[in-house]
Amino acid sequence: MTHDFSAAQRARFRALLEEQREADRSNAFAATRNMQLISDARQDSSTDDEHDPEGVTLAFERSSEAAMVQRSERGVAEASAALARLDDGSYGLCEECGNEIATARLEARPATTLCIECARRHGA
Repeated sequence: MTHDFSAAQRARFRALLEEQREADRSNAFAATRNMQLISDARQDSSTDDEHDPEGVTLAFERSSEAAMVQRSERGVAEASAALARLDDGSYGLCEECGNEIATARLEARPATTLCIECARRHGA
């Protein structure tokens, strides 16, 4: 079974997914760079985080950037997987129930793998 997209819709989803993937790659790169800057700043400060107010701030900032890298890398993987589904004809089909995912949902979340009903059941 395949979702019946027009050529224009397929091109639109491809553009959305490529844009999402590129934005996530850029975000991961920036967050990785920020983590390096934080590490460099930390080398110039006290190593006693417990008593150095800057150490705690730097640790929190580094943790936040690490989370951004993980989210962005997950976004790159999701967009890449969606592009592969677009190529093999399975894009737009719910991975759980096999029903078509509404076009409006795909416009809002191009890399989604679940229809709205299944997403609600999973709390996604």
